[in-house]
Amino acid sequence: MKTYLVTGGAGFIGSNFIKYVLDKDQDIEIICLDKLTYAGNLANIEKELKNTPEYLTFIKGDINNTELVEYIFDQWDINYIVNFAAESHVDRSIEDAEIFLKTNVLGVQNLLNIAKDNWETRERKYKDDVKFLQVSTDEVYGSLGKEGYFTEETNIQPNSPYSASKASADMLVRSYNETHNLPTLITRCSNNYGPYQFPEKLIPLMINNILNGEELPVYGDGLNVRDWLYVKDHCKAIDMVLEKGKSGEVYNIGGHNEETNIKIVKTLIKEINDLLKENDEYKEVANAELDNINEDLITFVKDRLGHDKRYAIDPSKIREEIGWEPTIMFEDGIIDTIKWYLDNQDWIKLITSGDYKSYYEEMYLNK
Repeated sequence: MKTYLVTGGAGFIGSNFIKYVLDKDQDIEIICLDKLTYAGNLANIEKELKNTPEYLTFIKGDINNTELVEYIFDQWDINYIVNFAAESHVDRSIEDAEIFLKTNVLGVQNLLNIAKDNWETRERKYKDDVKFLQVSTDEVYGSLGKEGYFTEETNIQPNSPYSASKASADMLVRSYNETHNLPTLITRCSNNYGPYQFPEKLIPLMINNILNGEELPVYGDGLNVRDWLYVKDHCKAIDMVLEKGKSGEVYNIGGHNEETNIKIVKTLIKEINDLLKENDEYKEVANAELDNINEDLITFVKDRLGHDKRYAIDPSKIREEIGWEPTIMFEDGIIDTIKWYLDNQDWIKLITSGDYKSYYEEMYLNK
């Protein structure tokens, strides 16, 4: 039986990963460590904690807390560390970079140190049953022009405090593999979307605003391009990299779904309109009148500082070496995502109150 320490496991991608692994395999144990900041929500894994308590344990805490992380290693024989814990919103990093360095860099260093010390002490000598997987981002590569793709050999050129902190963490992970022979893996994914995503990100933000008939703030001209990856495809890729990945390697995970931000917003308007017209139960969810859900809601706001123009990933390496490919194309995944948010309005209401509302008003409505 393998024991996972999943940090940031109550967040968007982390909670989806926990669900994916538990659905796939019951011969495991998962320790979920999460600080439960604004983007971490225990409701994301509530069903799993209730239905499979023998397989999942939740601990509230910070990856920078050395004493707590060492306690976890004392209590459980950890095989895999999968590090999702991170401050992840570019806008927040522009406003205040310090917390990004504390969590995304120093927190990763703390995990690496404790993993190294404990796995050495237990005389594992870094055998195949221990691995440290750092979940990173394509943003560490910087920005692309109209042509080309990021590969694992692309130079690291981060353009925001967020991506700089993730690039720094990647370099730390690499250094522990080179210096200490710690068995590490790094995955760099494109933009994720799907259930349980905090509504400061583009897709859930727009879905929520459309349903409430509120303005849809779009940075600049809306022509920035992102490669969209359905979160379940991402979780499957991480699981396969843990199983088959070569120590010390980086694997890019892309969705083959490039779209401009403005097209994403227009697609969401259309699809939500269609779903509301076709389903009476969904009409009750929307606070906005159908006639008011249209492209007039789009409002262009001052562009983000250092806004990368285009991201696109070449996932050839993970396809050829691991056997992973995305299975959910955007036109299907976006419908499933919209339906999830329509079906889970209690979840939305729970997290779109308090601090989030203040932050949203500061970042968008005052521009």
